Amino acid sequence: MKILVINGVNLNLTGKREKGVYGVETLESICAELKEFARKHGHEVDCVQSNIEGEICTFLHGAEGKYDGVVLNAGAYTHYSYAIRDAIASVPTPVVEVHMSNVHAREEFRHKSVLTEVCKGEILGFGKNSYKLALESFWL
Repeated sequence: MKILVINGVNLNLTGKREKGVYGVETLESICAELKEFARKHGHEVDCVQSNIEGEICTFLHGAEGKYDGVVLNAGAYTHYSYAIRDAIASVPTPVVEVHMSNVHAREEFRHKSVLTEVCKGEILGFGKNSYKLALESFWL
């Protein structure tokens, strides 16, 4: 099984910003760990990141026929990007929404996701392990 992990806006600063929320590991080290985790289970992971909404849509469009699933941490786009929502709804590739933090324990504006209803599921609050749980949801 081949899974695409898409990281959105500001996640390139993981390990540098809000360490109490996102931890001290960089996005690069998390992605390397996810690739190894998938490999140990007989699967493959590719990771991409963009701060640009349209690029995230392009990644989603390109997943069709190339990946068995997508793990998406859209960052703040989660709360207002109807473009990303429509991109998810436009392709048959299943998408699992992830967040490292428990967004429901944070600011009020983070409590609503416009993406959830078009995703296969949502996993949040387990730090980098949110990604691993999302990956496992595809092969368990």
